Amino acid sequence: MKLSGAFVKKIARLLIDKKAQAVRILDVRKLSSVTEFFVFATASSSVHNRALAEELRLKTKTDWKLHHVEGVEGGDWILLDFIEVIVHIFLHETRSFYELEQLWGDEMEVKFTQKT
Repeated sequence: MKLSGAFVKKIARLLIDKKAQAVRILDVRKLSSVTEFFVFATASSSVHNRALAEELRLKTKTDWKLHHVEGVEGGDWILLDFIEVIVHIFLHETRSFYELEQLWGDEMEVKFTQKT
């Protein structure tokens, strides 16, 4: 696994450490020319969502370049684009409504140790 594989697992663990729920990693390298991995997580509130995004921004800046961030103002769906890894942090209702990860399939899920 390239550095992006290790990096995506670091992101997942950072999210879990900050109490994100239902964290999933999907490997989309075979289906996407845009990115290699998606990370999905659920936050308990808009404030929690923003705090998770800020934590990722701060704790990854020496490892990987953050290309851009979207959705911070609204706070119900924040996207962090690290190019090879795209992180989606949702409120529960928003994640349920869009069901974005269902588009890719369960067989693409990357298993990782959720304990740090």
